Amino acid sequence: MRVSLALFLVLWLAGCGLLPEVQDETKNWSAQKLYTTAKESMDDGGYTQAIKYFEKLEARYPYGRYAQQAQLEIAYAYYKDNEPASAIAACDRFIKLHPNHPNVDYAYYLKGLVNFNGDLGFLGYVVKQDLSDRDPKAAREAFESFKELVTKFPGSKYTPDAIKRMDYLVNALASHESQVAQYYYRRGAYVAAANRAQNLLKTYPRTPATEEALAVLMHAYDKMGLPDLSNDAKRVLEKTFPNSKYLKNAPVGLAKPWYQFW
Repeated sequence: MRVSLALFLVLWLAGCGLLPEVQDETKNWSAQKLYTTAKESMDDGGYTQAIKYFEKLEARYPYGRYAQQAQLEIAYAYYKDNEPASAIAACDRFIKLHPNHPNVDYAYYLKGLVNFNGDLGFLGYVVKQDLSDRDPKAAREAFESFKELVTKFPGSKYTPDAIKRMDYLVNALASHESQVAQYYYRRGAYVAAANRAQNLLKTYPRTPATEEALAVLMHAYDKMGLPDLSNDAKRVLEKTFPNSKYLKNAPVGLAKPWYQFW
């Protein structure tokens, strides 16, 4: 039995050596041809194949403009191929290796775009959803990437769009804080509710969610037996939003809970 097994292995290994080797059609391609073919694949929606071409280009021709451009193009290919982590890593790598590259502004913009579009589940959440355990990390990281772009490259063609997205992100993040504050209030965690509302007012001032944060503070402080702080929050709410619907539901204790206005 052992002899037969050994003979089988010898014959199998010998047979493997007779199999034809798989030829790499790109073996003798120039850097330009690899780059052009990768771009053509991307234009046709073949992002996975484009990534392979870009990787071969950089491995064979690590120096020169084609290699640099491939490092940037591969980030976009990863993004379109639904590989956000790889796309962000590629952007970070390009920024680190080529901080003075004429297209480095695009790397910052793309990094923000990957996080922005990758967290649409957070950005498009439904009101009254339980969001206490949601972490809008990608939204915050998108904001920081866009902010870095706007700060370092104010004249970039990508800056106007980045500013618009930053405004949207600030409002979305403020709304998230408001939702969490309301969640805590509804469950009787008044200290936590007040803390989240205070954080909203400090971190995201002058956003639409400011009105909601002041209402949370007014009622949370009242529930905690802190009338002075409750009245202070109410005065600010009256001054800032004199027609606020939340003022119509004060004082606390009415049949319809104040938070049902949301």
